[in-house]
Amino acid sequence: MRNLDENMITEAVLSRHANASNPRLKEIMTSLVNHLHAFAREVRLTEPEWESAIRFLTEVGHITDDKRQEFILLSDTLGLSMLVTAMANVKPAGCTEATVFGPFFVDGAPVHANGDNIANGASGELCFVSGCIRGLDGVPIANAEIEVWQADSEGFYDVQYDGDVHRARALLHSGTDGHFSFRSIVPVPYPIPHDGPVGRMLSALGRHPWRPAHLHFMVTAPGFERLVTHVFRDGDQYLDSDAVFGVRSSLIAQWVHHDEGQAPDGSRMYTPFSTLDFDFVLNRAS
Repeated sequence: MRNLDENMITEAVLSRHANASNPRLKEIMTSLVNHLHAFAREVRLTEPEWESAIRFLTEVGHITDDKRQEFILLSDTLGLSMLVTAMANVKPAGCTEATVFGPFFVDGAPVHANGDNIANGASGELCFVSGCIRGLDGVPIANAEIEVWQADSEGFYDVQYDGDVHRARALLHSGTDGHFSFRSIVPVPYPIPHDGPVGRMLSALGRHPWRPAHLHFMVTAPGFERLVTHVFRDGDQYLDSDAVFGVRSSLIAQWVHHDEGQAPDGSRMYTPFSTLDFDFVLNRAS
């Protein structure tokens, strides 16, 4: 087909997809082309603007490596990650809500027993975390796999430092009564990496890069849907302006501050510490 003008190009592209063997791929690409072309027409996209967008995406790719996923940051800050998460995790009332996965999960977290200190030198105020994993029927779930990760008091995750030492990151299992516990550090708000193209985009849009203080959890158990979520610290100034739109009211919890004294595990603490107790309710797999 020759001599295509702006009114004919969309149908010409779609006709090339007619013989796609994968119907889902055909559906996705058809919709993508329709929306991309409609967007370009709506804003009357110019050639310099198109070239700028290509450079932006190229820079996103160049800065992405095994420790920094700029494409996830882009998806997160555009609200796409949370949109996909929300659509994929419609659950019955009473189940713990899901939220964004984030770019700082890594496989191979060190395995810890309940009660262990998982901070492993990460800076921050000591915190005792506990809770229970149960189903919607209230029955505790034994031996659920719990992965947890968080930033330190400087706002950095272990993978953002040089070296391969895991800090404030662990894999644990719930006990026979569904309970789990560990020592870590109190989370603090932090900015997502903003020294790259996504950061420049946020700045140009008059947006800040900050996330409210939170702990990441991923909980899996046979017969139940996997849960990827956060627990957010109540009172944080960024709860209503999270850079990645991930806050859910049901996931906000109180970190209780304590002066020195007896800790939940019976040990004697000579410095202040905090405690968090939060239960997770999993949805049965269909």
